Amino acid sequence: MNVLRVLPHRNLPTIGAWCFLDRFGPAETKMRVEPHPHIGLQTVTWPLVGEIRHRDSLGSDADLRRGQLNLMTAGNGISHSEYSIGEGPVPLDALQFWVVLPESARHGAGGFERHTALPRVALATESGADAVATVVLGEFAGVTSPATVHTPIVGAEISVPAGSTVRLPLRGDWEHGLMLVEGDAGVEQHPLVRNDMLYLGDSRDEIEVSSAGGALLFLLGGEPFESEIVMWWNFAGRSHEEIVAARDDWEARSPRFGVVEGHDVRIPAPPLPEVRLLPRGRAI
Repeated sequence: MNVLRVLPHRNLPTIGAWCFLDRFGPAETKMRVEPHPHIGLQTVTWPLVGEIRHRDSLGSDADLRRGQLNLMTAGNGISHSEYSIGEGPVPLDALQFWVVLPESARHGAGGFERHTALPRVALATESGADAVATVVLGEFAGVTSPATVHTPIVGAEISVPAGSTVRLPLRGDWEHGLMLVEGDAGVEQHPLVRNDMLYLGDSRDEIEVSSAGGALLFLLGGEPFESEIVMWWNFAGRSHEEIVAARDDWEARSPRFGVVEGHDVRIPAPPLPEVRLLPRGRAI
């Protein structure tokens, strides 16, 4: 299965509190991601095609499909697994995001939420049929997702019909990025490339998006994050020492990460690099 990493970028470690975005698929595959740990972040799983089974060390066991959201908060430590549903290869395509937690939440207890109905809002177009946004996380166009957030943030899937031009409302004090998931689209005459993220920066109240053949987009944004972070493997911390301690705890099977029931194996931590892990700085 192909896995494409869209965020972080060498010059852009975060967009708001969003610190990671992978697209896995599209493929026909048997996915088996065995138990592995996280600290200091939330995982946001957003399926495009297929179903995914989530199990974690809190005892959660939930199946996830198109239009639904799994949100797992790692806090000081959690572990989980992700399997495609079925014994053989199945069609699978999904986006997975991480949201870095602020100081006020990153040392707390873990949590898990499953949202099967998320708010949608129609966006009037200048030409063509209305666009529709599903608010996955945070707030967009006056509509708020029920999912728990710890920083001012937006994550919204936007469907633009063929032949439509729409103005997406933004907050000028937030930074934003827009990813083309499928189809074709342009932002104020700038063509988007499938699976690429266009960084929009801040100080914008709206952007104009048009599509000739129809487009599925994902908008990320939020208040610029409060501090630099150190990311390595599945961990988001603030220092080299925090990452080393988390790795050691996972390898020692510390109660910090709990146990995911129903698994005989788990993913071992890779070796640490032979250099000190440094915070990722913004270069744009």
